[in-house]
Amino acid sequence: MPRCVAFLRAVNVGGRTVRMDALRAAFEALPLERVETFIASGNVVFDTRARDGAALERRIEAQLLAAFGFEIDTFVRTLDEVALVAAHPALQTTDTTQVVGFLRSAPGPQALQVVAAMSSDTDRLVVHGRELYWLCSHRQSESVFSNAAFERALKMRSTFRGVGTLRKLIAKFASA
Repeated sequence: MPRCVAFLRAVNVGGRTVRMDALRAAFEALPLERVETFIASGNVVFDTRARDGAALERRIEAQLLAAFGFEIDTFVRTLDEVALVAAHPALQTTDTTQVVGFLRSAPGPQALQVVAAMSSDTDRLVVHGRELYWLCSHRQSESVFSNAAFERALKMRSTFRGVGTLRKLIAKFASA
Protein backbone atom coordinates (compact mmCIF):
# COMPACT_ATOMS: atom_id res chain seq x y z
CA MET A 1 0.00 0.00 0.00
CA PRO A 2 1.59 3.30 -0.99
CA ARG A 3 2.23 6.01 1.59
CA CYS A 4 0.75 9.26 0.28
CA VAL A 5 0.62 12.91 1.19
CA ALA A 6 -2.40 15.15 0.69
CA PHE A 7 -1.39 18.79 0.38
CA LEU A 8 -4.42 20.88 1.24
CA ARG A 9 -4.93 24.40 -0.08
CA ALA A 10 -5.71 27.31 2.26
CA VAL A 11 -6.04 25.39 5.52
CA ASN A 12 -5.63 27.42 8.72
CA VAL A 13 -5.36 30.72 6.85
CA GLY A 14 -7.96 33.41 6.26
CA GLY A 15 -10.34 32.17 8.93
CA ARG A 16 -10.52 28.64 7.52
CA THR A 17 -9.49 26.92 10.72
CA VAL A 18 -9.27 23.14 10.83
CA ARG A 19 -8.18 21.28 13.95
CA MET A 20 -5.69 18.53 13.21
CA ASP A 21 -7.60 15.89 15.18
CA ALA A 22 -10.75 16.68 13.16
CA LEU A 23 -8.73 16.55 9.94
CA ARG A 24 -7.32 13.12 10.84
CA ALA A 25 -10.83 11.88 11.67
CA ALA A 26 -12.13 13.08 8.29
CA PHE A 27 -9.38 11.16 6.48
CA GLU A 28 -9.86 8.04 8.61
CA ALA A 29 -13.58 8.04 7.71
CA LEU A 30 -12.77 7.55 4.00
CA PRO A 31 -11.23 4.99 5.08
CA LEU A 32 -7.53 5.70 4.80
CA GLU A 33 -4.97 4.04 7.04
CA ARG A 34 -2.14 5.26 9.30
CA VAL A 35 -3.37 8.86 8.98
CA GLU A 36 -1.04 11.50 10.42
CA THR A 37 -0.90 15.27 10.05
CA PHE A 38 2.31 17.21 9.60
CA ILE A 39 2.33 20.80 10.86
CA ALA A 40 -0.96 22.68 10.85
CA SER A 41 -0.79 23.97 7.28
CA GLY A 42 -2.69 21.10 5.68
CA ASN A 43 -0.33 18.20 5.12
CA VAL A 44 -1.84 14.76 5.72
CA VAL A 45 0.15 11.54 5.38
CA PHE A 46 -1.71 8.25 4.94
CA ASP A 47 -1.74 4.80 3.38
CA THR A 48 -4.28 3.98 0.68
CA ARG A 49 -5.24 1.16 -1.62
CA ALA A 50 -6.57 3.67 -4.17
CA ARG A 51 -4.95 3.48 -7.59
CA ASP A 52 -6.57 6.55 -9.19
CA GLY A 53 -5.03 9.68 -7.66
CA ALA A 54 -7.51 12.09 -9.26
CA ALA A 55 -10.48 10.08 -7.98
CA LEU A 56 -8.88 9.96 -4.52
CA GLU A 57 -8.45 13.75 -4.55
CA ARG A 58 -12.15 14.18 -5.40
CA ARG A 59 -13.18 11.76 -2.62
CA ILE A 60 -11.04 13.60 -0.08
CA GLU A 61 -12.40 16.99 -1.19
CA ALA A 62 -16.01 15.76 -0.87
CA GLN A 63 -15.25 14.39 2.60
CA LEU A 64 -13.61 17.64 3.72
CA LEU A 65 -16.49 19.73 2.39
CA ALA A 66 -18.94 17.58 4.34
CA ALA A 67 -16.80 17.67 7.49
CA PHE A 68 -15.84 21.36 7.54
CA GLY A 69 -18.42 23.16 5.39
CA PHE A 70 -16.03 24.71 2.88
CA GLU A 71 -14.09 23.54 -0.15
CA ILE A 72 -10.51 22.43 0.39
CA ASP A 73 -8.57 21.76 -2.80
CA THR A 74 -6.46 18.63 -2.38
CA PHE A 75 -3.30 17.59 -4.20
CA VAL A 76 -2.17 13.99 -3.56
CA ARG A 77 1.32 12.65 -4.20
CA THR A 78 2.98 9.46 -3.07
CA LEU A 79 5.77 9.92 -0.55
CA ASP A 80 8.18 8.71 -3.25
CA GLU A 81 6.92 11.44 -5.59
CA VAL A 82 7.42 14.06 -2.86
CA ALA A 83 11.00 12.84 -2.39
CA LEU A 84 11.65 13.25 -6.12
CA VAL A 85 10.11 16.73 -6.05
CA ALA A 86 12.32 17.79 -3.13
CA ALA A 87 15.42 16.46 -4.91
CA HIS A 88 14.65 18.11 -8.27
CA PRO A 89 17.71 19.68 -9.96
CA ALA A 90 15.97 23.08 -10.05
CA LEU A 91 16.36 23.18 -6.27
CA GLN A 92 20.13 22.76 -6.39
CA THR A 93 20.60 26.49 -6.03
CA THR A 94 21.50 29.07 -3.44
CA ASP A 95 18.30 31.08 -3.95
CA THR A 96 16.90 32.47 -0.70
CA THR A 97 13.36 31.26 -1.38
CA GLN A 98 12.64 27.77 -2.70
CA VAL A 99 8.97 26.87 -2.92
CA VAL A 100 7.07 24.13 -4.75
CA GLY A 101 3.57 24.60 -6.10
CA PHE A 102 1.50 21.44 -6.46
CA LEU A 103 -0.90 21.35 -9.41
CA ARG A 104 -3.66 18.93 -10.43
CA SER A 105 -2.20 18.40 -13.86
CA ALA A 106 0.78 19.45 -15.92
CA PRO A 107 0.25 22.85 -17.53
CA GLY A 108 -0.21 22.87 -21.30
CA PRO A 109 1.92 24.82 -23.80
CA GLN A 110 -0.01 28.10 -23.41
CA ALA A 111 0.20 27.93 -19.63
CA LEU A 112 3.93 27.25 -19.87
CA GLN A 113 4.29 30.45 -21.90
CA VAL A 114 2.45 32.38 -19.19
CA VAL A 115 4.74 30.90 -16.53
CA ALA A 116 7.81 31.83 -18.58
CA ALA A 117 6.50 35.40 -18.87
CA MET A 118 6.08 35.56 -15.07
CA SER A 119 9.75 34.74 -14.51
CA SER A 120 12.15 37.60 -13.83
CA ASP A 121 15.67 38.26 -12.64
CA THR A 122 14.37 37.91 -9.07
CA ASP A 123 11.83 35.11 -9.52
CA ARG A 124 12.70 32.04 -11.56
CA LEU A 125 9.78 29.69 -12.27
CA VAL A 126 10.37 26.15 -13.49
CA VAL A 127 7.56 23.71 -14.31
CA HIS A 128 8.19 20.00 -14.22
CA GLY A 129 5.15 17.77 -14.60
CA ARG A 130 2.55 18.70 -11.99
CA GLU A 131 4.90 20.89 -9.95
CA LEU A 132 5.98 24.51 -10.23
CA TYR A 133 9.34 25.37 -8.69
CA TRP A 134 9.57 28.98 -7.54
CA LEU A 135 13.11 30.13 -6.89
CA CYS A 136 13.55 33.67 -5.62
CA SER A 137 16.83 35.44 -5.00
CA HIS A 138 15.17 37.47 -2.21
CA ARG A 139 12.82 36.72 0.64
CA GLN A 140 9.39 35.55 -0.43
CA SER A 141 7.79 38.71 1.00
CA GLU A 142 9.99 40.87 -1.25
CA SER A 143 8.84 39.14 -4.44
CA VAL A 144 6.15 40.39 -6.81
CA PHE A 145 5.23 36.76 -7.58
CA SER A 146 2.55 35.09 -5.49
CA ASN A 147 0.52 31.92 -5.61
CA ALA A 148 -2.63 34.06 -6.05
CA ALA A 149 -1.10 35.76 -9.10
CA PHE A 150 -0.12 32.37 -10.47
CA GLU A 151 -3.64 30.98 -10.03
CA ARG A 152 -5.25 34.04 -11.66
CA ALA A 153 -2.86 33.98 -14.62
CA LEU A 154 -3.20 30.25 -15.30
CA LYS A 155 -6.77 29.76 -14.08
CA MET A 156 -5.72 26.69 -12.12
CA ARG A 157 -5.66 25.94 -8.42
CA SER A 158 -2.47 25.10 -6.60
CA THR A 159 -0.98 24.89 -3.16
CA PHE A 160 2.56 25.89 -2.29
CA ARG A 161 5.03 24.47 0.24
CA GLY A 162 8.52 25.52 1.16
CA VAL A 163 11.20 23.02 0.23
CA GLY A 164 12.32 22.88 3.87
CA THR A 165 8.85 21.67 4.86
CA LEU A 166 8.94 19.00 2.15
CA ARG A 167 12.34 17.76 3.24
CA LYS A 168 11.28 17.60 6.89
CA LEU A 169 8.15 15.69 5.89
CA ILE A 170 10.22 13.17 3.93
CA ALA A 171 12.71 12.78 6.79
CA LYS A 172 9.91 12.08 9.24
CA PHE A 173 7.78 9.73 7.14
CA ALA A 174 10.11 8.05 4.62
CA SER A 175 10.95 5.21 6.96
CA ALA A 176 7.54 5.03 8.64
